[in-house]
Amino acid sequence: MSWAALCAALVALAVLAWRTRRTVAGLERRLAGAHEELERLQQAFSRFAPAEVVEDIIADGLSARSEKKEITVLFADLKGFTELGEGLAPAELVTILNGYLERMSQTVVEHRGHVSKFLGDGILALFGALEANPWQTNDAVHAALAMRRALADYNATLVAAGRPALEMGVGVHRGPVVSGLIGSEGLTGYDVIGRTVNVASRVERLTRTHGVDILVTDATRAALDGRFRLRAMPAVAVKGIAGALATFAVEGFDADGRAR
Repeated sequence: MSWAALCAALVALAVLAWRTRRTVAGLERRLAGAHEELERLQQAFSRFAPAEVVEDIIADGLSARSEKKEITVLFADLKGFTELGEGLAPAELVTILNGYLERMSQTVVEHRGHVSKFLGDGILALFGALEANPWQTNDAVHAALAMRRALADYNATLVAAGRPALEMGVGVHRGPVVSGLIGSEGLTGYDVIGRTVNVASRVERLTRTHGVDILVTDATRAALDGRFRLRAMPAVAVKGIAGALATFAVEGFDADGRAR
């Protein structure tokens, strides 16, 4: 090969190498951009569905996690918040509510539950819905007790700032639900449906009847650690439920005691 031909070949190789590096660099930038965009989408969608569900959707599509299972449902609501809000400026009302929801949500997560949705000032939290959890009912009632403590701390902050204290009711029920991505083409979210959710809501409403802040059903009580201190409430007829509904007020947990 002549010197001129060799030089020409080297130049061609250099140009090819340069073009290849530019192509690779461009692909790397596009991949990095796609990865960042995917992370943004995951973070955005995680506001409507738990992270585990988002990962399943990415892997399997929108039909992920549609199944029937037994879970523990916690429903919490503020007592008299509508009337309380009538005397507050809108910005102050939203600030107080957001502070409450943030603290309660964090407490639920700390006890291996997840918040399914906010219903105004109501909270629907699920335990054992995303993964098998043999301690789901204990976790739910421990979460309720922790919510009681968190609300007491928050109320101290509110009162110190000259704002009104809040009062909460919590109902906990264990039973079967159907879980999955539920909604329309334009708006879909991870949710659970079934009688269990309705019962938890009814039980929360009974906290006003019995003058307590945390009530559990007999199905919940049967699955609980015996160290929870419970007090039987009078059975009450509840709309949509056959027979009188027996509930138990949760007074505390004896960490140093023995299970009954």
